[in-house]
Amino acid sequence: MLDGASVYRKSFLDGLRPEPTLTVSEWADEHRLLSSKASAEPGPWRTDRTPYLREPMDCLSSSSSVQRVVMMFAAQTGKTESGSNWLGYVIHHAPGPMLLVQPTVDMAKRLSKQRLESLIEETPVLRDRIKPARSRDSGNTMFSKEFPGGIMVLTGSNSATGLRSMPCRYLFADEVSSWPQDVDGEGDPLTLAERRTTTFARRKILMTSTPTVKGSCRIEAEYERSDQRRFYVPCPSCGGMQWLQWRNMKWENNDPTTVRYECEHCSERFSEVYKGKMLAAGEWRPTAPGDGKTAGFHLSGLYSPLGWLSWSDMVDDFLRAKDDAPLLKAFVNTRLSETWEEAAANKINANELVERVEPFDQNNIPLGVLLLVAGVDVQDNRLAVSIFGYGREEESWLVFHTEIWGDPTGKEVWAQLDSVLLAKYCREDGKKLSVVTACIDSGGHCTGEVYQYCRERSAQNFVAIKGASQRGKPPIGRESKVDLNVKGKTIKKGARVYMVGSDTIKDTLLGRIKHNDSGAGYVHFGKSANFDYFDQLTAERKITRYTRNGMPRSEYVKASNKRNEALDTAVYAYAALHLTYRRFNRLKIWDQLEKSPESPAKATKKPAVQAASGRSFIKQW
Repeated sequence: MLDGASVYRKSFLDGLRPEPTLTVSEWADEHRLLSSKASAEPGPWRTDRTPYLREPMDCLSSSSSVQRVVMMFAAQTGKTESGSNWLGYVIHHAPGPMLLVQPTVDMAKRLSKQRLESLIEETPVLRDRIKPARSRDSGNTMFSKEFPGGIMVLTGSNSATGLRSMPCRYLFADEVSSWPQDVDGEGDPLTLAERRTTTFARRKILMTSTPTVKGSCRIEAEYERSDQRRFYVPCPSCGGMQWLQWRNMKWENNDPTTVRYECEHCSERFSEVYKGKMLAAGEWRPTAPGDGKTAGFHLSGLYSPLGWLSWSDMVDDFLRAKDDAPLLKAFVNTRLSETWEEAAANKINANELVERVEPFDQNNIPLGVLLLVAGVDVQDNRLAVSIFGYGREEESWLVFHTEIWGDPTGKEVWAQLDSVLLAKYCREDGKKLSVVTACIDSGGHCTGEVYQYCRERSAQNFVAIKGASQRGKPPIGRESKVDLNVKGKTIKKGARVYMVGSDTIKDTLLGRIKHNDSGAGYVHFGKSANFDYFDQLTAERKITRYTRNGMPRSEYVKASNKRNEALDTAVYAYAALHLTYRRFNRLKIWDQLEKSPESPAKATKKPAVQAASGRSFIKQW
């Protein structure tokens, strides 16, 4: 029987004994529990389920000499959970200061509530180290998690203050390709974040993301600086090792269920029932020298385990996306984990587009049009107006384009705009259509007049918009309210303004114009489009510049001798479509519009747009 002194001595010696050396994958297999709230396969974590995650995770272990880990992974391959495993490993086994950066502060908040809280609550060894947030002085807040020997701070890449908040041994940079190129005028956010780790000799940096656009994709640039590892698996027939590529996927008659993978060595085709054994026998192989400190891993959705994302699912996604450039871009980025080449804008020719003009106009709109939206560009001596019709799968028709000449600081030009935007337009079956949403540019000329016009026509859903300064923003942002000056009096928050992701929309529209065939996403041009219109539509080119930190950045640049109002109005009309989506169930909008109770009116030869009395300020194309 042990006496008190012996028990004390044993406990003291146990405390001096170092913890066993664990890798991140070993820690996860021993301690990690997946919650039913956050996982489709709740229960103990098993690295054997996703063997390709073992090496990237183990490179993040304290025993590894690797300092930087780059994971350019497809969606539904487990990269997020591997990052969570590393967080748990740090908190429990290798504590130290950690900075966790999401694309935005809001996303950091969401991660904290949805994933971190679940990780801590469902993992007993973590729950013992981090006190509940409701406890006084717990050190557990939305953006900060304290634990013995360390602290974890969460922030967004859009916050320069958060990125320079503290020195850290560990940096988790998530979805880095969605980060801005510059934050608050202080430079590249990834560079700012990495500088926080420079004082730590045994630092660890994890960068994860699905890729985006070739030439300006941050995760691709980081992967190309690494040793560029690929996951090689054996062929079930000949045993030849290879990394899985989309070009070797074969199927028949557009039937996803017939998909097979063709071995690049023996040309034998096999189904994915062998995937489990292939993954278990797979290995990562570097394909570039690298610097010895950065390990880069690339993985497509073809490796996703059985029960997650199947090969037939991927083929089905591809068949749905292949005829629509934006959908195909998403497939290439998120399923294949490859960058998308945005060369479309540099290949569109105005002369070629003239040949695509179809014999319809605003008095004879094709039956496929289910709603009308408008975009208005404001110059100092005119307004440019485009009205687009949209139908199922965002097939679109340029119904009418015009310029209204006059001084936008006066009233007459806006009265002329009313005659265009408030008119009824006749579809070929006799049904009269009205503009349901109009976006009017307020970012350059006559801002006050635009605000006042939109304020007076808010019931018609005419809104003021401005182009977002940052790349990669959604087509239409949240509503904000600004002060409005009317006859010397200030109306607090009197005008509604929406930010528009102009470059995002240009990628979509120009990609569709160049690549899409008739059907989903196809852009039809009516009789109001002529060479001048197409010359403006193709006035911008996408080029790559480099920031002061050496990061590539793609941007659209207008030719100095050309006008671009036709492109701007098309962009604003597409933003109006996305604003319209907010008034409907997006999945059912086209069904709802086709069942509209409005009865078709009798066909009429009367022009849909009437010129105002006196001299017309409308220039017909």
